Amino acid sequence: MMIISSVPRRLLIAVISAGAALAAHRSAHAEMSAWAENEGGRMRLVALAPDAAGKIRAALQIEPKPGWITYWKEPGGNGIPPQVTIAAGSAVTLDAIAYPVPKHFFNGAIEDIAYDGPVTLPLSLTAAGKGPVEIDAMAFIGVCKDICIPFQANFQLKLGPAIQSHPQEEEILEAADASLPKPPTADFGVTAHAMSPDKKTLSLTLALPGGERKGAPDIIVTGPSGYAYTKQIGGKRHGAAFKTDIAIGKLPKGYDISGKRWGVLVIDGDKAMETTLAFE
Repeated sequence: MMIISSVPRRLLIAVISAGAALAAHRSAHAEMSAWAENEGGRMRLVALAPDAAGKIRAALQIEPKPGWITYWKEPGGNGIPPQVTIAAGSAVTLDAIAYPVPKHFFNGAIEDIAYDGPVTLPLSLTAAGKGPVEIDAMAFIGVCKDICIPFQANFQLKLGPAIQSHPQEEEILEAADASLPKPPTADFGVTAHAMSPDKKTLSLTLALPGGERKGAPDIIVTGPSGYAYTKQIGGKRHGAAFKTDIAIGKLPKGYDISGKRWGVLVIDGDKAMETTLAFE
C-alpha cells in the first residue's frame, strides 16, 4: 500500500531550472512546441488540429535524463503525479489524460510507480467554436534521481488547418496510444472482486492471457485519490486463472466505499490491462 505524502522522501528542490519553469514555449501555426528543459529531463506539447467535432488529439512528451524517473498518475512513495492545466478563459478544454504502462521501482521500503525512459501522455482536448485554435497549457511534473525536482512549463500552440498533413505529430500520437494498457477482454480481465468487511483486503480473481508464464502478475489498485495498493497476499495461479488478496493498509477516515469505483492495472509479462472495480 502506498499513500502520497506531503513530505517527500528525498530532498524536494523547489528551485526549477531557469527558463524551463516560467517560460512560455510558443510556435506560430505549429503542432509541436519547443522542448522545455531542466536538469532532470525535458518535455514538450504535441497536438493536431481539431476534427469536425472540435476534438483535439494531443500529448505531453516527457524525456527523463538517464538515471532519472518521472511519475504515473498515482506515483507511490512521495512522487509528483503529472498535471496539465489549460489557461482560464481558454476556448480549449482538457477532457482526459491517459497513462502508458508504468514500472515498479523499489528502494528499501520506498516504492515508486513511474517511468525511467521517454513517455508520452495522450491528452484529449475539445475546442469551442470555429476558427483558429490556440492551446495555452501549463504542465507540472516531477523528475527524481537522488533528489526530486518539480518541473513546470507553459506551452502555447496555434494550430494550423486540419487539412494539412502532420506525419511526425501523427506518428508520436499513434505510438503513445499503442503504449496504453488495453481494456479488459474475455481472456484478460477481472472476473470477480470483493472487499472484506473490515476493508483490510481486496480479493481479486483474474483471467490472464494464455501462455506458460508462472508466478504473480503485477497488480496496481488505485482507490481514493492519492492511494495506491500493490501488496499481494497468497496469490495462486492455475493456468489462465489467478486469485489473490490485495492488502488495503489505510483509507481516508470515515471513507464509505459504497458506490465508489476504483481502478486496477494488471501487468502480465508484456501485456497490460486496465479496468474499474465497482463497489455496491
